[in-house]
Amino acid sequence: MRQYFLIVPTSIGREICACQNFLKLCKIKYYNYCLIHNVQRDFIIQTGDPLGTGRGGESIFCKLYGDQARFFEAEKVPRIKHKKKGTVSMVNNGNDQHGSQFLITTGENLDYLDGVHTVFGEVTEGMDVLKKINETFVDKEFVPYQDIRINHTVILDDPFDDPPGLIIPDSSPEPTKEQLDSGRIRADEEIDDFKGKSVDEVEEIQAEKEAKTQAILLEMVGDLPDADIKPPENVLFVCKLNPVTTDEDLEIIFSRFGPIKSCEVIRDWKTGESLCYAFIEFEKEEDCEKAYFKMDNVLIDDRRIHVDFSQSVAKVKWRGKGGKYTKDDFKEYEKEHDKPSKLILKEEVKPNQDAKYNLVLDEEVEESSASHVRLGKKHKKKKRHHSDDEEDDKKTKKFKDSDRRYKEECCKEKRKTEKRDKQQSRSRSQSRDRDSHYSSSKSKDKHREELWERERDKKRDRSRSPKKSKDKERSRHR
Repeated sequence: MRQYFLIVPTSIGREICACQNFLKLCKIKYYNYCLIHNVQRDFIIQTGDPLGTGRGGESIFCKLYGDQARFFEAEKVPRIKHKKKGTVSMVNNGNDQHGSQFLITTGENLDYLDGVHTVFGEVTEGMDVLKKINETFVDKEFVPYQDIRINHTVILDDPFDDPPGLIIPDSSPEPTKEQLDSGRIRADEEIDDFKGKSVDEVEEIQAEKEAKTQAILLEMVGDLPDADIKPPENVLFVCKLNPVTTDEDLEIIFSRFGPIKSCEVIRDWKTGESLCYAFIEFEKEEDCEKAYFKMDNVLIDDRRIHVDFSQSVAKVKWRGKGGKYTKDDFKEYEKEHDKPSKLILKEEVKPNQDAKYNLVLDEEVEESSASHVRLGKKHKKKKRHHSDDEEDDKKTKKFKDSDRRYKEECCKEKRKTEKRDKQQSRSRSQSRDRDSHYSSSKSKDKHREELWERERDKKRDRSRSPKKSKDKERSRHR
C-alpha cells in the first residue's frame, strides 16, 4: 500500500479557528481515507472531503454544536500568504466560510488566493511526495485516474485544549465500502502492463503503442483517414534503386512472380527525377510474398535493392491529403496559376482598336460606359417584387443585354472610324491628283510661251537684217 507522509506544522496567530479546526479534525481521524479529489498541476492539491466529490465536509464545530455550526467564518487577515509551494490553507465554500476541506499549493506567487482562502500552515517535510502528486494523471475535471488517499493522520503537538464533548477514537476506524468505491483505479492496485512478460514481448508492446500514437497524430493532422487503417498487403515497397531504372524495367523483372496491377517509380513532381524508390502492386498476395522473399538484396542496374511490404496508404481515395493529388494535378495547377485571369470588370473592358484613333474612341467608349452606368443605376432604383431567384435571373439577363449592346456600340464606332479613314484617304488622293494635274498644265503653258517667244524673236531678227531685205526686193523685180 502506498503511503504519503506530509508533516504540516501550523502557525498560530489570528487564524486560531482554522488551526484548531484542522488539528481537532486530524485528532478524531476525520481525514482518514479522504480522497485527493482535485489536482491542478503547478497550482493546488485539494482534499478534506470524506465523500470525495468536493461538495462535502464539515468543521469540528459541527461535531460539538450541530449542523448550524457546520461552517465557520473565514479569517481574512492572514500573516502568511500564498507565496511558495507547500502553503496550506482552508478552502472557501463560496460564502466566505470554511468547513473541513483544505488545499496545498504546488505553485509559487499565487497572491490571488490571498484574502479568499485562509492560510494556516505549510509543508516542511515530504516535498518529494507533493511533487509526485502534482505530476499524477487527471481527467478534464482534474480528478486523478488513480485514487490518492490520506491513509492516516498523526498529531505531534496540539497547543489547544480539547473542547468538552469531543469524542476521540482510540484507533483509526476502518473505511466503509462506499468510501473506498470511487469508481477509479484503487490506490493499492499496481499498474504494470509488462508484469510476467519477456523482453521481446515488452518491446513489441511498446512498438505497437508508439505506432498507435503516431497513427493518431497523423489522423489529427489529416494525413490518414483513420488511425486503424491498414496498408494493402499486395503492394511491395522497393528502395535503393538506380536513378536510371524505369517503371518498365521493374515491371519486367517482377512480373515473373505473377501478374502486376501497377508499377510506379516515384519521381519528383517538379523535376521528374527518380527518388530511387517504387511501389509494385500485385494482383495476388501470394505473388507479393514470393517477390518479398526472393528479390531482397538483388542487383538491378548496379544497385543492391531493398524490398519490403508497403506501409503506405496513398492508394486510398478519401477527402484528406492521401491519394487525392498526383503529379499531373500539380502540373495542371501550375499551368492554371500562370495563366492570366479571364475575369475582368466590365468597366475595364476596352474594344480592340488602332493606336491612331485612341483619343476619338476613348471618348466614345467613355460615353458608352457612362450610359452603361446610368442603365445600371436605373435598374438598381427599381423595386424588387419577385423572389431572389427571379431577381438573379433578371439581373443576369440585363447584364447580358447590356454587354451585347455595349459590344454592338463598339462595333458601330469601329465601322464609323473605318469609314472616316476611307473618306479621308480618298479626299487626300483626289487632292493629290488635282495638284499633279494642275502642276503639269502649268508646265505645258510655260513651254508653249517659251516656244512662241522664241519664234517671235526670230521674226524680228529677220526683219532687221538689210541683206535679206535687198535680196527679197531683187527677187521681186526679176
